[in-house]
Amino acid sequence: MPDIDLFVRHFLGLYFLLIGIQYTSVALGLRRRSGTSHIKYGASGSATWWNRQVFNLFRAAILGICLARIVWPVDAWLGVIPALYQPAVLMAGVLLMLAAYGGIAYVHSYMREDWRSGIDEHKRQPLLTEGPFGRSRNPLFLAIMLGQLGFFLALATTYGDDYRWYRQQVPRWV
Repeated sequence: MPDIDLFVRHFLGLYFLLIGIQYTSVALGLRRRSGTSHIKYGASGSATWWNRQVFNLFRAAILGICLARIVWPVDAWLGVIPALYQPAVLMAGVLLMLAAYGGIAYVHSYMREDWRSGIDEHKRQPLLTEGPFGRSRNPLFLAIMLGQLGFFLALATTYGDDYRWYRQQVPRWV
């Protein structure tokens, strides 16, 4: 599995690096064009501000770990599940991440200058009810969840009837 492992290590590092570059570029371009930041932190020390700080911390940690995996053998510290670390599962994850990114990019582009990261308390944006928002109130979150779908499908494939029984007996969240 060294070839697929090497590919996935590089894919994840580049994927999260390019997402960071893309969103930074979009935010800078929108700020330049509109004269206002589309990334909203909220008042310093507020719940919104802390939420944004934690989001940034996790985003930086994910990027750092994915880039570190390209160079150093850190997987033992990450808690790799050997049953899921199979070529077919890894490729399914890559394909789902690409599909999710495509969906996120589409919805983001559809929103254009109405997109915000965080809560904009000073400007009310128009209510989008057409396009992807005509089918779902949360199309961005649906696309993000698509990227997580591969994990659940891999469990169902790996454990078969045992996992199906487990899903029926135990709630997903609480």
